[in-house]
Amino acid sequence: MGEVLRTSDFSSDAIARSLDPTIRVTVDPPLPITNLSVPAIAPLPDGTPRPFWSVMIPIYNCPEDYLRETLESVLNQDPGAEDMQIEVVDNCSTTGDPEALVREIGGGRIHFYRQPTNLGMVENFNTCIRRAQGQWVHILHGDDTVRPGFYTRARQGIAAHPEVGAALCRIIYTDEHSQWTGITDAEALTPGVLGKDFATRQMIEQLVQFVAFVVLRSTYEELGGFRASLAHCLDWDMWKRIALSKPIFYEPEPLACYRLHAAADSSRLMRTGENVADERRSIDISCATLPSDQAQRIRHAARKAAAVRALRRAQRLWRHGDHATAWRQLTEALRCSRALPVLARTAYFFVRVVLR
Repeated sequence: MGEVLRTSDFSSDAIARSLDPTIRVTVDPPLPITNLSVPAIAPLPDGTPRPFWSVMIPIYNCPEDYLRETLESVLNQDPGAEDMQIEVVDNCSTTGDPEALVREIGGGRIHFYRQPTNLGMVENFNTCIRRAQGQWVHILHGDDTVRPGFYTRARQGIAAHPEVGAALCRIIYTDEHSQWTGITDAEALTPGVLGKDFATRQMIEQLVQFVAFVVLRSTYEELGGFRASLAHCLDWDMWKRIALSKPIFYEPEPLACYRLHAAADSSRLMRTGENVADERRSIDISCATLPSDQAQRIRHAARKAAAVRALRRAQRLWRHGDHATAWRQLTEALRCSRALPVLARTAYFFVRVVLR
C-alpha cells in the first residue's frame, strides 16, 4: 500500500510530495496474465426457431418505474414474435414482483425467466446470451431505453453491410428522471462501417454501452462470453474483443438512452476505487493479446486515460462533498500513471479544488 495523503495536510510540501515519484502510492506494474480463457457460448441446436432479434433484459432488484419504461420502449417498436424474442432474465430479485410487472405490461408477449439462485451480474449476462435464440442479440439493461427507430435503423444497416459482427448507435445520457444530460460525440456523420481507428480508440476508452450495441450471436459464439474476473469493465473487455475482430456498423442518429444514477453498480464500485483498479486489469488483459510493441503503446495511452478519468471524477466528487470517494479515485489514478497530464491534473486538484 502507498503513503496515505491525509486531507488534514494540504501544505505546499504535501502538494509537492503528491507529484514526487518517490511517494509510496506507486504506479501498479502490468499484471501477469496467465489465463485469458472466457466462458463458452455454444451454438443453438439445429431446428431452433431463429427470429432476427433477441432483446434480452437482465435485471436484479430493478425499480419498477425504470423497468416499465424499458419494456415499453421495446414494445413500442415490436415487429412481432416471429422477428423478435423479448425476455426478462431476473437474477433472483429480492424486492418487488418483476414477473407480475412483465405480465401486466407484456400481456404474454414478453417471456420471464428467473434464475433459481443469484449467479452474479456477469453470469446473468452470459445467461442472456445463451438463452437468446435470435440471430442478433441486444442486451438491454432494465433501467435503459431505446428510442423509436432503434431496431429498424440497425437492421437496415446490417442488411446493407452483411459483413459486420455488431452494430452501434450514438448514445444519449439521461438522469434518474429520464431527462437528457448529455450525448456522445458522433463517430461518423453518416451511417456506415467504422474504420480500424475505432478499435484502437476503444482499447483506450469506453465508447460503447450495452443499450446502443447489438451483436451477432455467432460473434459471441466465436469470442466467448463475459469474463467473471472483471466486475466493472466486463462490458469494456467484451466490446474491445469485438472491435478488434469484427467490423462494426455505426448509426449516427442517437437512438439509445443510457441512464446514470447513484443506485447503479458503477457508483458502488466508485466509492471503493475498484472501478479504476478494474480498468487497469482490463487494460492488461487486452494488451496481453497484442504484439509487444503495440501492447506497450496501448497500455501507456490507456492507463493515462484511465488516470485522467479518475481525476476528473475526483474533482467532481470533491466539489459535491464526497471527499472520501474523491480521495480514493485520486489514489487509484496515481496507481495508473504518472504521465505529465496526470501529474498536472493532480496539482490542479490540490491547488484549485481542495485548497480553494
